Amino acid sequence: MHYKRGVPSDINEKFINRRVDAAFISSINARNFQNVGLGIIAKKEVLSVLVIPNTTPADDSESATSNVLCNLLNIQGEVLIGDKALKYVLAGNDYIDLAKVWNERYKLPFVFALLCFHKDKHRYKQIQNKFLRQKVKIPQYILTQASKRTGVDKKDILTYLAYISYDLNKKAESGLRKFYSLV
Repeated sequence: MHYKRGVPSDINEKFINRRVDAAFISSINARNFQNVGLGIIAKKEVLSVLVIPNTTPADDSESATSNVLCNLLNIQGEVLIGDKALKYVLAGNDYIDLAKVWNERYKLPFVFALLCFHKDKHRYKQIQNKFLRQKVKIPQYILTQASKRTGVDKKDILTYLAYISYDLNKKAESGLRKFYSLV
């Protein structure tokens, strides 16, 4: 396997155009593809998908699902995702966490992305099963690299990751179905 990184919009484009065989793609795009029971899921709040209130409404070009979610929730302001959103939160600025608003409104987690694939379902099912059986441990060298790359302290990265779930369980599936029913 080869590992590729990028913002959600780039990953979506590579997957949809079959330049990668499998990827975590935005939920809004994942609807039309096969997936396994792995996702990027906010149980309640997420800290990395937010709206800056009292600003001119603006989509985040790196996102697909978050922009749609903002519109569905009828929240006005600038959408921020990823590292820049987390830094904004950690700086103590005012923000609206989209996953938190979703959870308050529907009492369901929000699924931002799903592990989708084009072929070899058995391979990705094995990856899913192995991943969900083990506790996620992040080596210090990876945390250090991520901290240097993003400018976010290692302890803040670990705190942020505690808000994320990867298991597309029944409750997360209900949240995903609710999202699809509204778009």
